Amino acid sequence: MSSANSNYSAKDITVLEGLEPVRKRPSMYIGGVDPKGLHHLVWEIVDNSVDEYLNGFADSITVTLHKTGDAVTVVDNGRGIPVDIHPKHKKPALELILTTLHSGAKFGEGDNYIHSGGLHGVGASVVNALSKKLVVNIKRDGKEFRQTFKKGKAFGELEKLGAIRGTGTTIYFEPDPEIFRNTQFEPDWIKSHLDDMSYIHSGMKIIFINQISGETFDLTHPGGIPEFLTKLVVDGQKPPVTESIFTVSRKEGEKMEVALQWTESTDESFRSYVNGIRTASGGTHENGLKNGVGKAIRNFMETHDIKVKGIAITAEDIREGLVGILSVFVREPMFQGQTKEKLNNPELTALVDSFVRPALEAWLNFNKTAADQIVGRIVLSARARLASREAASEVKRKSATSRRLNLPGKLSDCKSTNLDDSELFIVEGDSAGGSAKQGRNSKVQAILPLRGKILNSEGLPLSRVMANTELNDLVTAIGTGAGEKFDLSGLRYGKIILLMDADADGHHISTLLLGFFFRHMPELIRKGHVFLAQPPLYRVDVGKETFWARDDIHKEEILSGLRANAKPEISRFKGLGEMDPSVLAMTTLDIKSRILLKVEIDSNLETDKTFVDLLGKDAAPRFKFIMEHAARAVVDDLDI
Repeated sequence: MSSANSNYSAKDITVLEGLEPVRKRPSMYIGGVDPKGLHHLVWEIVDNSVDEYLNGFADSITVTLHKTGDAVTVVDNGRGIPVDIHPKHKKPALELILTTLHSGAKFGEGDNYIHSGGLHGVGASVVNALSKKLVVNIKRDGKEFRQTFKKGKAFGELEKLGAIRGTGTTIYFEPDPEIFRNTQFEPDWIKSHLDDMSYIHSGMKIIFINQISGETFDLTHPGGIPEFLTKLVVDGQKPPVTESIFTVSRKEGEKMEVALQWTESTDESFRSYVNGIRTASGGTHENGLKNGVGKAIRNFMETHDIKVKGIAITAEDIREGLVGILSVFVREPMFQGQTKEKLNNPELTALVDSFVRPALEAWLNFNKTAADQIVGRIVLSARARLASREAASEVKRKSATSRRLNLPGKLSDCKSTNLDDSELFIVEGDSAGGSAKQGRNSKVQAILPLRGKILNSEGLPLSRVMANTELNDLVTAIGTGAGEKFDLSGLRYGKIILLMDADADGHHISTLLLGFFFRHMPELIRKGHVFLAQPPLYRVDVGKETFWARDDIHKEEILSGLRANAKPEISRFKGLGEMDPSVLAMTTLDIKSRILLKVEIDSNLETDKTFVDLLGKDAAPRFKFIMEHAARAVVDDLDI
């Protein structure tokens, strides 16, 4: 045994009194002395004012960042901190609250605070301990009082300033530079935090005064959480899957409010709040929300017998792209740490789950169109996950066809680099490509010929798809990349137009290309960049008049509209390659006379099912489709 240990005695024990523990170990109370910890001082004081609002005693908070940038004042119109003498400690209650850890009205059994974010009883005292100066003005009982503190200790007695109307608390503080390396507050950080709070507490008026810039902001948001959700979705810059959002609230008992909307983002985003305090690390309440959402979606799919062959839907698939806000009010929240970033109340998981699940399930049943879009989005997410996994496990092979080209040699590019004007025509075969090149407007129209029917990419991982020369050239020409590397900012053409023969083979090639875009470049379609050209299949001459028919139905419509004694001459084009370039230009390429069909996705679920049926490995759905439509098919011309 060493002599150092033998000398260990009572005199070696250090007792930290009052607020000394806070100044000695500030990170234990505010998470650190970095900018996040500095701004946490503001949140603690604001949270106390919010507690007055939550319990019906205040409706207004004003936060002022002073011109020096290192001082903040928070004002509320609540009851005002008590100033009467405490019967046991013989000090004003205000002084006890600000100079003693774990003191306050939120520990007792009474009804002073039914809902509160500050149950640790250390918030205001911690701010006081870490401030070189803190001044409190109290208005209550028709009088105004003031007391000044420095570094956690009272600096003078409680002063009575005189008679005044109204009630409330005003706290001014300056963080201590001995504790914080930088005491300059960020105006945008404070404004953003207060802005979020005003959505959660839609009935509370919040004003932020930035004296540095001379600006005053009224951050009140009467639209509440639904309005907040819309803001988050817009700020995320990802299009929503549905226009309508799901909202549900409960005002009685444990108050709760939820708002959800699925987007095209590949990430999930949740914001949860407890008694108005952001729980950035989630917790039991957020787990309950996620569980409830998962159960509601699965129940809806089971009820409506929505099955996806070969894919198991995971919880991550369900939540991909989901933006959600959850606000709960709990009488006795158990936070993890003083910074209150995570809730640990075990009963909240089941409470939130049982609140969200039936409400969301009922909403899905009542809003079938939105439900279809959401489930379709989830199925696409599952397919993308499966494809990504297969691609990761696939052995990469060196192949001459997989090398990347700057631009395909067979691409006849246009002169314009203006995205709004330029068009890329994808045509079938070199012969059609030749006619299109001669008939195009080379200033704004580019031509990329493909050799015959391209690879069927349905169910294939992107690595195998991009090993195909034709599709690799197509992606290179478009400029965006594909799959996870897709970047719309690289798009080289405002319109991507599929120009195929107007016969069954041409329709098949168009379907293969659309399937490829839907699986690996869906944003091209969602952003409105993909079109189908409408070349004629028939030419109908009546005297000096000429009509162009896109298909058999259109031909019959033209013929039925002719006069009774007309003698039409009908000729059928065998393909675009045999069409005169001037005719192709006039009927299909010329922006003034052509007809383009914009490709749109009305339903993710139905579109997914359609491509699986038409292009998937299982031939049974195609056989069924052919048999169901065979009776309506009429063969007028048979090319042998």
